[in-house]
Amino acid sequence: MFQLRKFGLKAFALRLSAVLGLLAISVTAQGQSLPFVDKDIHMGVATCAGSTCHGAVEALKGVGVLQNEFITWQRNDKHAKAYSVLLNERSKRIARNLGLKAAHTAPLCLNCHADNVPKERRHRTFQITDGVTCEACHGGAGRWIGTHISAAATHQVNIDNGLYPSADPMSRARLCLSCHFGDETRFVTHRIMGAGHPRMSFELDTFTAIQPAHFVVDKDYRDRKGAWNGVQVWAIGQAMSIDILLDAIVDPKRGRDGIFPELVLFDCFSCHRSLNEQRWEPRESIGLGPGIPRISDANMIMMRIIAERVDSALADEFAQRTVTLHKSTRAGSYGEMLDAAKALKKVLNRLMEKFATYTFGKADVKALMAGVIADGLAGEYRDYPAAEQATMALSAIVETMRNTGAINNSQFEALNAALLKSYAAVEKAEEYQAAMFVSALKTFKAAMP
Repeated sequence: MFQLRKFGLKAFALRLSAVLGLLAISVTAQGQSLPFVDKDIHMGVATCAGSTCHGAVEALKGVGVLQNEFITWQRNDKHAKAYSVLLNERSKRIARNLGLKAAHTAPLCLNCHADNVPKERRHRTFQITDGVTCEACHGGAGRWIGTHISAAATHQVNIDNGLYPSADPMSRARLCLSCHFGDETRFVTHRIMGAGHPRMSFELDTFTAIQPAHFVVDKDYRDRKGAWNGVQVWAIGQAMSIDILLDAIVDPKRGRDGIFPELVLFDCFSCHRSLNEQRWEPRESIGLGPGIPRISDANMIMMRIIAERVDSALADEFAQRTVTLHKSTRAGSYGEMLDAAKALKKVLNRLMEKFATYTFGKADVKALMAGVIADGLAGEYRDYPAAEQATMALSAIVETMRNTGAINNSQFEALNAALLKSYAAVEKAEEYQAAMFVSALKTFKAAMP
């Protein structure tokens, strides 16, 4: 992922400098079912792949839709290979470890590696082997496939007919996280990780940026769907990641695994260390000692920084509630941990309401950069996940500063060089050294405008 992101910085011209609040997200979009559980017929990619639809070999010019979207997905998008991955040796080994007959037939795997909707919602042209297809993200096309080509159709009409509103960040975050973390319908557990599945990682702005673009954000796009800058997308993604984590903690079906808590909810690197390396150091902000699994809080660290710009009082309350949640896992009962998670979620919801009317201006973006760097220099990124999130945050911030005119070309080049150093420090999770990342942050601080 990070290799893609480093070179992807060069291609961020499509990002927008428009600064719009979450108020622009339609209420209808927020309440819409995810494609995996919608009630519409899923037609399959064959219905999108015609040369006069979305299967043109090259992008058409002078039109609002490129019409080569299928080719982009098929050739460049890893989602198109998601099913075939289930046939490789690693997937076979994971399936054996989990006691599954085969990964490519197991719902546990297919639910995220394909558009695994029930058979009664599959059209005769539907093929499960196509992987994570158009409809896995855009919703079953049974109703909107005919109307979306009409000259009279609007984006809202398409949404009303079942098109999933992936253009708005909140809906997109919930969609992506439903597989890149899990939800009540599908969930990547610690057992799956233990069987050999790669560690899950997600940040909305970065993952949007490295996704092969099958659209052009121009005036027509903005008029139909709206637009957000990278920092806003980042902030929304952080909030949604925490929200979904807290939902999992309080869900009795996902929050526990027998007598144990569901360990995927905890920071992998608070336990997965070499016993021969004396690497543990205290983090004063959470007050936990050595040998104690810590709730996965990389997104919470980022949210505290964001909250400080939006509402300092709420930021303090968020920080306090986060500490309470951490401490409840050490000295409290299971019920106390649930109460702490619910209390933190209430504060988070209030912050998300603030996002609805808050505009991240140039001063905010610069302050967010300073905040991310300061937390790292203060020792908050001792473990890999926080450094990983901080790097992706800085990437979103730098590009937003560039697109909004907050920095000139020479300043961008200096910050980009520092960013590449940060990416190098988090290139491999198993080799992460906090001192190397701190050194990168010092370079970043020196390059700040």
